[in-house]
Amino acid sequence: MFAKLFHKTPQQQSSPEDDDPKLKDFEPRIVVHYGIPTTSSILAFDPLQHLLAIGTLDGRIKVIGGDNIECILISPKPIPLKNLEFFQNQGFLVSVSNENDIQVWDLEKRRLAANLQWGSNISAFSVVCGTNYMYVGDEYGYLSVLKYDFEEGSIQPMPYQIPPDLISDEGGVQIPDHQSVVGLLAQPCSSGKRVLIAYQNGLMFLWDVSEDKAILIRGPKDLQLKDEIVIRSTGEIKRETINNKPDEEQQTEKEISALCWVSSDGSILAVGYVDGDILLWNLSINNQKTNKNAKNAVKLRFSPSDKRLPVIVLHWCPNSQHYGSGQLFVYGGDDLGSEEVLTILNIDLSNGIEALKFIKRYDLTLNGSYADIELVPNVGVTESNYTSLFVLTNPGQLHVYDEECLTGLTSGPAVQPVQCPVTLPTVEPNMTVSKLCSVPKDGDLQKLLNQTVLAVKSELASPKSPGSGKWPVSGGFQSQVSSDENIGVERIYIAGYQDGSVRIWNATFPVFSLIFTLEFQVEDTEGTEVPGASERISALDFNPKTSSLAVGNTCGLVHLLKLVGKTEETNVPLVTETERQEINLHHENGWQSTAVISVLNSPVLTLQYTFSGARVIVGHECGKAAVLDVQSSSVLFLTDSLLNPSSPIVSLAMKTYSQKTDTNVPEPSGNTSTSDPETEVAFLLTKDSHIIFLDCNNGNKILSSSVNSTESTAISVYILDERFTVPELPEENPTNTSQETTNEKESLKSTQSTEPESQSTETEETTSSQPIELWKNFVDSLVLICCEGSLLLYSTKSLVQGKENVICKIDLEKQCRWTTIFKKNEEESGVVLVYSTGVIEIRSLPDLKVVAETDIMSVLRWNFKTKMENTISSFGNGHISMVYGCEFAIVSLFTSENDFRIPEGLPRLHDKVVAEAAEAALKFALSQRKQAPPTGILGGIIKGIKRDRGNENEYIEETRDVLVPKLESLFSRTPFSVSDLDLDLDLGDTEFDMPTKLVVEKIEVEPKSPSPPSPTPAQTEKNKKAERDKLLEGGSEPKTRTTDEIKAKYRKADVAGAAAAAQEAKDKLLERQMKLEKLRENAEELESGSENFASMSEQLKKQMENRKWWQL
Repeated sequence: MFAKLFHKTPQQQSSPEDDDPKLKDFEPRIVVHYGIPTTSSILAFDPLQHLLAIGTLDGRIKVIGGDNIECILISPKPIPLKNLEFFQNQGFLVSVSNENDIQVWDLEKRRLAANLQWGSNISAFSVVCGTNYMYVGDEYGYLSVLKYDFEEGSIQPMPYQIPPDLISDEGGVQIPDHQSVVGLLAQPCSSGKRVLIAYQNGLMFLWDVSEDKAILIRGPKDLQLKDEIVIRSTGEIKRETINNKPDEEQQTEKEISALCWVSSDGSILAVGYVDGDILLWNLSINNQKTNKNAKNAVKLRFSPSDKRLPVIVLHWCPNSQHYGSGQLFVYGGDDLGSEEVLTILNIDLSNGIEALKFIKRYDLTLNGSYADIELVPNVGVTESNYTSLFVLTNPGQLHVYDEECLTGLTSGPAVQPVQCPVTLPTVEPNMTVSKLCSVPKDGDLQKLLNQTVLAVKSELASPKSPGSGKWPVSGGFQSQVSSDENIGVERIYIAGYQDGSVRIWNATFPVFSLIFTLEFQVEDTEGTEVPGASERISALDFNPKTSSLAVGNTCGLVHLLKLVGKTEETNVPLVTETERQEINLHHENGWQSTAVISVLNSPVLTLQYTFSGARVIVGHECGKAAVLDVQSSSVLFLTDSLLNPSSPIVSLAMKTYSQKTDTNVPEPSGNTSTSDPETEVAFLLTKDSHIIFLDCNNGNKILSSSVNSTESTAISVYILDERFTVPELPEENPTNTSQETTNEKESLKSTQSTEPESQSTETEETTSSQPIELWKNFVDSLVLICCEGSLLLYSTKSLVQGKENVICKIDLEKQCRWTTIFKKNEEESGVVLVYSTGVIEIRSLPDLKVVAETDIMSVLRWNFKTKMENTISSFGNGHISMVYGCEFAIVSLFTSENDFRIPEGLPRLHDKVVAEAAEAALKFALSQRKQAPPTGILGGIIKGIKRDRGNENEYIEETRDVLVPKLESLFSRTPFSVSDLDLDLDLGDTEFDMPTKLVVEKIEVEPKSPSPPSPTPAQTEKNKKAERDKLLEGGSEPKTRTTDEIKAKYRKADVAGAAAAAQEAKDKLLERQMKLEKLRENAEELESGSENFASMSEQLKKQMENRKWWQL
C-alpha cells in the first residue's frame, strides 16, 4: 500500500508470495515461568522425586522443584482441575478437570501425553500407588479402572468395572439409585488389590479385586459407637454419654464429605460428614469375625451445636517416633460463622480405637481462604526426618509449616509459616519496573559477570528453610548446557522494587539465578539519611559498554553505579540543588556507586544512557529534563519546563547524527582527524504528544512540536534504522488519502498539519541559531510515535522544518498500553503492541500492517492489569518479559529466535537416576526387613518409599516390576471371570532305562463321582481308631522290625522276575497314553467353549454399551 512512498531496491520488489503479510514462524510460547498462579486450587507431591505440583482454576499446572527449577503446563481448555496426582516416581502427572477430561502429562517432555474424555461426571479418583493404574468413581456409582500405556501414550479403560448393583448383590446391602462414589482409597499394604469404595449416602465397601467380593461393609446402620468426644477448643475435651439403644438418627443416611486412613495397616478409617461429624471406624476384619456386636466407631465433634460446617478435608500424618499415634488435620466441622482455621488433633491409636487417647487440639489460623493442604515428608540423610505442612490459600499463597512451626502451636501465640523460596519476587516486595538486557559476548562486562557467577555459584543451591532439615521440594536437575562455563552470561534481568532495592539475575538459561541485590540507603556526612533515597524505583537503564547502571526513583533521586568486580571503599559525591558533598556508600558483590544526584523533587519517569555511555538523560514528571555527566558525576544541564503548560516526559530515544563537513573549507592547521563531527540528540516525548529535540552536547532544546492533534496519551518514541529509506515528499501537499481495514483505519497523509498556528511547531529563543540550516546536512531518519489511540510515522527533517508531514498514521480501535521494536534474523523487524484487552499485535515496518496477533490469555491465561505495562520489557529480539501478580514469564514470539536454547537448555523434572535408585532401595528394603535398616543416603531413600514411618509393616509390599503384572492380570478381566488357565504339565524324561515317576495319575480327566455323605462324629472316631490299630498292628507303640522281616513282607516274588517288572512298566505306559489322549480331547473342547464364551461376551458387551444406566 505504501510502495509509492518508499524507495525500494530491485531485491526488495514485492512478489505474489510477499503480498501475504503474515509471519511464517510466529508461534508464541513460554520459555521461562516463575511464581505461583493466583488461581491455584489443588496440590500434589511426589515423595520420591520431591516435586510439588499445583493445579489451578484455569487449567494450568505449576510444577516446582529445587535449584530454582519451575515449569508451567497449560491445558488446552481453561477449565478448573478437581483432581491432581503423580504417577509416583515415573515422571508423569495425571489431572482431572471439571469437564471430566482425564489428562496425563509427560514431565520429561513437558507436554500433554494423553487425554481421555470420560462419559459421566467423575466424583472420585485415585492412582494406585507406584503404578500406572487409576481407580475412577462416577456419579452413577460405578467403579472403573484405567491404565496409562507408556509405549502407546494413551489412557486405556480396563475391562474390570464394578457397577453398584453388583456391589450391592455381593454385599447384601441395597444401594439406592443415583448414589455417586465420593471416595476411593486403596487399602495400605494391599498392593492396590483392595480398595475402599465410599458412597454419598454413607455406605462403605472394602472391595477385594483378587477375590471379587466385598470383604467388609460399613454404613449408618452398622454404627456401634464406643465413645463420643466433643473437642470444643485446645483445652476443653468432653466425652458424651453413649446410649446403647439404637439411635434413629444414627440409622439414617449420613452424607460423606471426606475420608482418609489413620493407620498404616488400613484397620482404622476417619470419615468426615456433611453434618460436621467425624467418625473413626474400626475396619479390622479380625475384629469383625471374632465379635460382630463389638463397638466399631468413635465419634468426634468440634461443637455440640447442630449447625456446623461440613468436614471438607481430612489428612493423617503418622508420628515417626511412636507407632500408632499421629496428627489428624481437619478443615471444617466447626460452628457456622466461626473463624476459618485448620484444626490439628494429636491422637494416640497405638492400642486401637478401644483405647483412644487424645493429647490436644490445635487451631492453625489461615492467611487467606482455604484452598488445599499437602503433607510433604522431609527425607534426608539424617535420622531426624519430619513432615512439612503445605497450606494453599487464596489467592495463590503457599504457606509452609515445618516441625518447628507445628511444635510452636503448643506454646500459645500464633505461629508464622516458613517463607517459601522465591526465585524472582514480584509481590513481596512489589516489583515496580524491570528491564531485560543482553550482554556482549566479549569485553570487560562479560569477564566481570562470569567471575561473579562463579563466586556465588555455591549459594545458588536449593534454599534451606529457616527450620531444621532440608527443604522438601528439591526435585529435578539442571541441564548439561546450563553447566557449560564457556557459554558465559548472555542476558541479565534487572528489577526495581517498591522498597527501593534492585535485584539482578543471570537470565542466560530458562533457570534464573540471582547474582546481585542492591539496596540504597544514603546518609550524608552528618549521618542523616538523605530523604527519598530508598523510595520506590520508577526507572532504570543499563549500559553494557561501560558496565554502568542508572536507577531513578519517585523522589527524583538518581543513583549511578558501575560494576567494577572489586568493592572499593571510596567516597561518593552526593549532588543536590544547593551543594555537593562526599559520602561513604558501600555495595557488595563488586558494585560501586559513582554518584547520587538529587536536583529535582519530581518522580523520574524515564532515563537512558547515551550511546557512548558518557551521559544520562533523565525525564521527570514535572516536564523537566536533566543531562548528567557520568565521568564527572555532575549535572551538565537542567532544563526548565520544556512545554508550557508542562507535561510529564514519558519516553525518550537517542540518535547520533553525523554531519558531513564542507570539502571547500580548509581544515584547521594541525587537525589530522578524518572523522565527521557527531551530535547526540535526545528525542523527548511528553504525555500530551509533544516531541522535543534536545542537544545532549550543550543541553539546548532544538525545537518542540505537537505530533498528535487528538487527545490520545503518548506512550513511546522510536528512531528507526537507516535501512528504512525516508520517502521523498512532494513540495506541494497532496490531498489526504485513507484506506479502511477490518480492525483499524489506515491513512496516508502528506499534508501539513491542519492544527491552528498556535499548536504548530514551537521553537524557543534559547535554541541554537539556525536549527533548520544546521540539520540540512544530517542524514534523515524515520521517527515512530506510539500513542494509546494511534501510531504515527514522521521523518526527522519534516519535524525540524516544522512541516509535520505524517508519512503514515494508524488509528487504533483498542487502547494501546505498551510497545517495543524488535529485529528478527537481523533482517526483519516490526513493532509489538500490547493492548489493554490483553491482545498482542505485531505490525510490520515501516508500513505498520498487522502481520500477526495473539493474546495474553491464550498464551499465559492472564488478564491485562492496570500498570502492568511498567514491568513489561524486551531487548528487541521477540522475547518479552511480563509480570502478573506473583507470576513472572518470558514469552518468545518466534520459533526462529531460540536464545534460551529450548529444549536442551531446560532443566529436567524427572530424575531417572533417582527413580532407579528408589527401585533398588525398595528391593533391598524388602529383602532386609528383619535386619537393621541402612543409614546414610540409601537409608534416606528407603525411608522415603514407606507409606508411613515407624513400623516395618508400613513398607510397600512389592516393587513395581512385580506389582504391575499382577494388577494387569486382575484388571484385564471382567469381575468373576477366570483370568488364565494355568496348566503346568511336566511329562518328565522319555528315556525308559531310567526310573521314571509317572504323575499323570494326578490329572483328573473324568468327572468326579458324587462325594459320600459326611460321617457322623462317632463314625469318625471309630475310623481313626481302626487306622491306628492297622498302622501299629494292635499295639500302642510302633513295633521294631529287623531287615529280614521288612524284606520278607514287602519284597516281590522271585517267580515273576524281570519279565513281570517289564510288563508292569508297559501297562503303565499304555495307561498314561490313554489319559493323555483324553486330556487332549478335553483341552480341545475347553478351547472351543472359550471361543464361544468370548463371542457371546462380545455380543453382550455391545448390547450393554447401547443401554442406559436405568435399563441395567
